[in-house]
Amino acid sequence: MEIREMVENAIKEFNERAAGDERLASELRGMERTVVIRLEDAAYHFMIKDGRATELEDGDTDADIEIITDSETLKALFNREMGPMKALATKKLRVKASLQDMLRIRKFF
Repeated sequence: MEIREMVENAIKEFNERAAGDERLASELRGMERTVVIRLEDAAYHFMIKDGRATELEDGDTDADIEIITDSETLKALFNREMGPMKALATKKLRVKASLQDMLRIRKFF
């Protein structure tokens, strides 16, 4: 599975979870954040707006939440072969965001 497809699936699952989980929906209410995923050879971005994640778009942009990693690490995270804490500790994953936003974005992994 390609990286783009993995991220799109994560967005779809996140939106399904947000639609069915009142606690998560409540946490997202009123939140508007731009998220960018920067890889060594590509960048993607989307927004969290109106209680859901928008469609994935190609390209880099200014963002409130920046996820910086490589394709191999991102695949390992999505396949649950590596946990986000290990990726952060080994510096294979960097996240630039407020603490509150970091806690929210972990729901993607």
